[in-house]
Amino acid sequence: MSEQRTSGQPPPAGTGGVDRPLLSLALAAMLDEVHAHSGAVYLLAPDQPVLEMAVMAGMPRAFAAPWERVGLSAPIPVAQAVRERRLVWVGGEEEMARRFPRIAVVLPYPFALAALPLATGSAVYGAVFVTWPAAHPPVLADWEREHLTAACDRLALRLERSAVERRPVLPEPDLLAAPPAGGAAGTLGSVEAARMVQRLPYGLVSLDLHGRVSFANAAAAGLLGLPAGELLGTRLWASVPWLNDPMYEDRYRGSLLSQHVTSFVALRPPGDWLSFRMYPSTTGLSVRISRARAVAELGRGAPPPGEGSSPSSLVTISQVLGLAGALTEAVGVQDVVQLVADEIVPAVGSQALMILGSESGRLHVLGHRGYRDARAVEQFHGTPLSAPTPSTRVLSTGAPAFFDSRQQLERLYPSRYAVRDGFAAWAYLPLIASGRPVGTCVLAYTEPHPFPADERAVLTSLGGLIAQALERARLYDAKHRLAHGLQQALLPRSLPRLPGFDAAARYLPATQGMEIGGDFYDLVPTRPTAAAVIGDVQGHNVTAAGLMGQLRTAVRAYTTVGQEPQEVMRSTNRLLIDLGVELFASCLYLRLDPADSSAVMSRAGHPPPLLRRPDGRVRVLDLAGGPLLGIDPAATYPTTRVDLAPGSVLALYTDGLVESPGVDIEDALVELGQRFGEVGDVPLGELADCLVQRSTVVGERVDDVAVLLLRARGDR
Repeated sequence: MSEQRTSGQPPPAGTGGVDRPLLSLALAAMLDEVHAHSGAVYLLAPDQPVLEMAVMAGMPRAFAAPWERVGLSAPIPVAQAVRERRLVWVGGEEEMARRFPRIAVVLPYPFALAALPLATGSAVYGAVFVTWPAAHPPVLADWEREHLTAACDRLALRLERSAVERRPVLPEPDLLAAPPAGGAAGTLGSVEAARMVQRLPYGLVSLDLHGRVSFANAAAAGLLGLPAGELLGTRLWASVPWLNDPMYEDRYRGSLLSQHVTSFVALRPPGDWLSFRMYPSTTGLSVRISRARAVAELGRGAPPPGEGSSPSSLVTISQVLGLAGALTEAVGVQDVVQLVADEIVPAVGSQALMILGSESGRLHVLGHRGYRDARAVEQFHGTPLSAPTPSTRVLSTGAPAFFDSRQQLERLYPSRYAVRDGFAAWAYLPLIASGRPVGTCVLAYTEPHPFPADERAVLTSLGGLIAQALERARLYDAKHRLAHGLQQALLPRSLPRLPGFDAAARYLPATQGMEIGGDFYDLVPTRPTAAAVIGDVQGHNVTAAGLMGQLRTAVRAYTTVGQEPQEVMRSTNRLLIDLGVELFASCLYLRLDPADSSAVMSRAGHPPPLLRRPDGRVRVLDLAGGPLLGIDPAATYPTTRVDLAPGSVLALYTDGLVESPGVDIEDALVELGQRFGEVGDVPLGELADCLVQRSTVVGERVDDVAVLLLRARGDR
């Protein structure tokens, strides 16, 4: 720690040997003497250049979570107070942003702060900070300075005596961690007063320092839509789903730190706007809840009764709500990126967007818009999560970061980690879903851009919405890759060469849902004959694809052991019923015999194949058959023999080729037959492409499409 001490200072004393109740009492007395709102005591860690928070009072410890442990070289007031052995004063929000931007980024609220070292003539033991509401003058009064200095000197002497006596450190939670009920519930001293509050026409809720509900009258319960008993002891924005928005929690934090009356409006779905007005004190907040004006009036800029909301802030709320609805429709990650680029970037005035995720300890660019130089994007991709960059810090801490100019960014981060992207201001938003970080959203601006508290709250709220959509999208994309890979693995990679026949196949997944289904086809050489099969398992999901693989394997097995076509179908039907999956399947099975140029076919509820003769005429084969597989365990599947002259082409297909919304299936079958006959004598691959061409140009396919073509060669 010698590099942290000023010249001539003795070594620091460490944190051991002090009762924490002593610290709590000393801090409480200090706050009372100077009429401060909150504060904390830090002690030096043993043998480390680190300050550790020992006790805190006046606000939730979570507010100061990023500074639970502070290096002595950190650019924050308590560390500076220890380094320079003097009182450090910050007179307000602007001064905090100028001198200590890391604190201003996390706590962008108006308040004043003083930090002092806990030191004697021989050693430094720690530091103290205390805060005042925004109403405090920008200059620290002489009497306040004297009281704080004297109190810290007394506490330092006690710490010195404790260190000499080596008394153990006793654990104790932070002061006021669970304060008595504040606001209305803490002041109502009689049964009659409580009855009066219950009769009030507006809602009244009391929150403790941690935002937990300690009191709610009947009107509040009615407006919030939850029984009072379910509200008590819970955090308001956690128990009321439509208040679970960082923007509203930010108003609570701002009110508590600034000790200013704060208000906002919120939409209780589907269409009730409520007005919330928070009255802070040093022990919590009282919240008055009432109905706001109709949403139509809010849209015209009229503020709700008693509120100071501006038209711009209400428009922003409307945009947030609209974006929330739009994001629910985003399917994949690129859908989310495009939607954010289309909806958010113009709305907040930024010119570029990048969404980052983490994988294997590194950042990965999931999508970006507005970056003209590819090298700027490459700077983000592959960055180790341990690197001290804004994007990694935001991802690891969950706290947003705002930089209104390049100078501000470079003050906080070394030049070798500064992003060279041609932009002049940035908002780094943590994407947190289900309580864990899923990525970082970077909004970039071509000109310097200030980020006032209201805008930071809105952007933080947008980050929460984007995170939820991104988590769903990444899960969907992962499932889609898994499902698509599964289906590709279950379908034949290539078609084997058959005696006497040429073959070609095409498969198109549905464009809705998971783009995976149960359509399948296969060729099985069993010289001197061969078998062909095509089928369709009900459903468009992984279950259907898995069942398709089982049926394809079963057909191959029954064919290999020499079963006749009707027996192959009966055995497959019984297998499907025995599996108990409650899914059905259609199927068409053919045994091809090149010796007499024929095919024996067995059909189970499948569309009839088309046969094009060498002269170009096409007909639909009217085959005997049985019910769908998986319905009747006693079903039989009769066969039909069809002659195939050399040059004849059989077209086997699934119903996705001829079924589409608003089109009669008979008309579709006629149109398919016409195309089949008009193409002429072309290679089978080209013919297959022609048959599925209509399905490839349709914007939405509600079903999978599989086609298997067989042409008789006339040889063996």
